[in-house]
Amino acid sequence: MRFLQPLRCHASITRWASMLGIVGMLAACGLSPQTNPQSEQGLPPVTQPAPPVAQPVPPADAPPGTAPILQAKSRWQPVRWADIPGFESDALHEAWNAWIRSCERPAPPWAVLCADVRRLSIADGAQQRAWMRERLQPYRVEPLSVNPGGTTEGLLTSYYEPVFEASRRATPKHSVALWQPPTGLAQRKPWFSRKDIDTLPEAQAALRGREIAYLADPVDALILQIQGSGRLRIAEPDGSQRLVRVAFAGTNDQPYRSVGRWLLDQNLIRDASWPGIKAWIAVNPQRVQEMLWSNPRMVFFREEAIDPAAASQGPRGAQGVALTAGRSIAVDRESIPLGAPVWLQTRGDALNTQRMVIAQDVGSAILGAVRADYYMGSGDAAGELAGRLKQGLQLWVFWPK
Repeated sequence: MRFLQPLRCHASITRWASMLGIVGMLAACGLSPQTNPQSEQGLPPVTQPAPPVAQPVPPADAPPGTAPILQAKSRWQPVRWADIPGFESDALHEAWNAWIRSCERPAPPWAVLCADVRRLSIADGAQQRAWMRERLQPYRVEPLSVNPGGTTEGLLTSYYEPVFEASRRATPKHSVALWQPPTGLAQRKPWFSRKDIDTLPEAQAALRGREIAYLADPVDALILQIQGSGRLRIAEPDGSQRLVRVAFAGTNDQPYRSVGRWLLDQNLIRDASWPGIKAWIAVNPQRVQEMLWSNPRMVFFREEAIDPAAASQGPRGAQGVALTAGRSIAVDRESIPLGAPVWLQTRGDALNTQRMVIAQDVGSAILGAVRADYYMGSGDAAGELAGRLKQGLQLWVFWPK
């Protein structure tokens, strides 16, 4: 991450596989994207979360002396470490790498722990678990209103970083531009819509010279916008190739509209799964532009160099640190603050796992108490798996004692 969820803004079987991942994410919620979505995700400065408000009376099964914690959108119920499913079997060193990255920009509750987190990076799992039990208290994340006996299960979706071939210059094959933000974007809100950008000379003039690179397919460009970032293998004018990242840098401030929802509303398809949309595009290529124009939002990017030594790292999330495949999630920061270590449990056809992850990203479609978008990694394989992930979720937060 999506109901033909916001292309998180990542010809041939490969491209369709990549797009399959996006559509699955769109199918998850039918709302605008992270960060991830995407996720369209910017990089706001890390802000201190509002101090939690403790309830006066803990639940009967809480650890002695520990009260629940209220966030704006969730209630955290204290639990014992024995209540964390699978805690003894997770490969914690994988999550520890993501935690160390969070310590590059720690929020105040975590800054005092970062020296220990770094020191324990070479410890074994038993030592890491012992330290966590000593310094942290686990809390089960619940919606603010839960009926007695009601479920606390939420929704897990996924997002990824697509990889596309591109050209630095427009060519007959590569003619779909990815732009930097236009000069004066902040002075006009909302800015020109997607259709305006394609048709109005005034909008086109404002974007002239702001091109980063060109793709071959406008739907690929929409995928990048939904995911919020991606990698490009760019053919340079001198014949060389470069691998770069394009990262979210702003939008035209227009509302997001799901192209899958548009197809359903037009009675053009009966389901918004990618096979259905793919079949419709194959039969109706002359209407693809109309489909794209149904979503007025346009995302602008900035180009970032990729250090070969850090090529395995993901894009930067909202916390401002590189995401780690399988160990970073996007959350609603009014339920879980950025930088928090979180225990995630999900069971379904796409993924069965119990593991520690770190809340390092947000997404405009990732809303609610028990809601997360799981960063799957980069490339077509990650996109295919991300697109199939839409299933139940339970979350626990590990908070400093």
